[in-house]
Amino acid sequence: MNDRRTFIRNTAFATAGLTAFPTILHAGQVSANDKITVALIGCKGQGWANLRTFLGQKEVVCAALCDVDQNILNERAADVEKLAGYRPKLYGDFRKLLEQKDIDAVIVATPDHWHCLPMLYACEAEKDVFVEKPLGNTIQECNIMVKATHRYNRVVQVAQWQRSDPHWKDAVNYVHSGKLGRVRSVRSWSYVGWKGSIPVQPDSDVPAGVDYDMWLGPAPKRPFNINRFHFTFRWYWDYAGGLMTDWGVHLLDYALYGMNQYVPKSVMATGGKYAYPNDAMETPDTLMAMYDFGDFGLLWDHTIGIYGANFGRGHGVAFVGEYGTLVVDRSGWEVLAETNSVSANKDFIPVPLQKSQGKGLELHVRNFLDCMKTREKPVCDIETGAHIARIAHLGNISYRLGRKVFWDHDKQEFINDKEANYLVNAHYRKPWELPKV
Repeated sequence: MNDRRTFIRNTAFATAGLTAFPTILHAGQVSANDKITVALIGCKGQGWANLRTFLGQKEVVCAALCDVDQNILNERAADVEKLAGYRPKLYGDFRKLLEQKDIDAVIVATPDHWHCLPMLYACEAEKDVFVEKPLGNTIQECNIMVKATHRYNRVVQVAQWQRSDPHWKDAVNYVHSGKLGRVRSVRSWSYVGWKGSIPVQPDSDVPAGVDYDMWLGPAPKRPFNINRFHFTFRWYWDYAGGLMTDWGVHLLDYALYGMNQYVPKSVMATGGKYAYPNDAMETPDTLMAMYDFGDFGLLWDHTIGIYGANFGRGHGVAFVGEYGTLVVDRSGWEVLAETNSVSANKDFIPVPLQKSQGKGLELHVRNFLDCMKTREKPVCDIETGAHIARIAHLGNISYRLGRKVFWDHDKQEFINDKEANYLVNAHYRKPWELPKV
């Protein structure tokens, strides 16, 4: 049940029954020669990086920007005007932006807890979506986002842009060739040496120009704290899943793709705040999660504050085979020979570093725009993004419970485990509700 064919069948099965809903076959589509009008929801770091890449494509124009921080909104409006020569419309509420009829596609680059609702409403408004990773902040959100994509017949690209970077696919093709021999150990890791401790800060007044209640949205009501805002939101369970979901979706994706297996039998994670036990982060700065697939094991390993990781690389995926080990990261891939083991093959030929082109995001955006015109599935479609987000969430759920968990992919729930299944679901603060699709 773990092979790629079964994964695709099961994913399709999870969206069965949607034929009862009307589908939109022609509305909101663009022809091959049309200009494509985009809007950005969430305008700070990665959102702006995405929009700049979109504006580097000749047929793209930016119609609107949305952010709950008026300071960021004004800054980005000036940036667009400088870059493109015009000033887009500005919004503080994404729902108002989605009423703008001339928008063909929306970039959702908000904090993780705000990925689901804008994406769902954009699909309902007949707009295609480029949504940041991880797809959802819970497994339940991921599943609903898959259903919405199919119900409204939209093109949705998840921003796991390594799917468009050719050297990653080349590395997977080598693994699939069988030249490594049998692979029974796969390792994926992210060691974030640049990040140090986040000192504990007192709660404070909301900064001028920030709609903090809207920023919280469906997350629990809490006093404003600078540590939970903008970039550092990712270290708090209310809004994100730490490094496991931030980097894990990129690297676990290729670990599973390389092995052509997608559904683990069990997950066991351990770790904690070992580097900075008294700082303000909630998510673990050190975590190891072991995914058991029956005939091989996949290890996720992350830590903050050091770079000393596997093969001298701060992040990557390693496929450890009988005859050699393939190592891949964003800089490129290489194959190292197994020289002294009982399984070593004297005829095995290692592969020197095959360098990246460094154009992953650009190619990812290009693929999305092309698929908007052809209505084909993009390279990181909604099923891929949803599944890899689920895999990362499984690791976090095991960590938070402090024990091994067993996942039933067909039922999309843990086996006889109420405590774990509570963490599968989204628990929204009123008046926000997760729509039924």
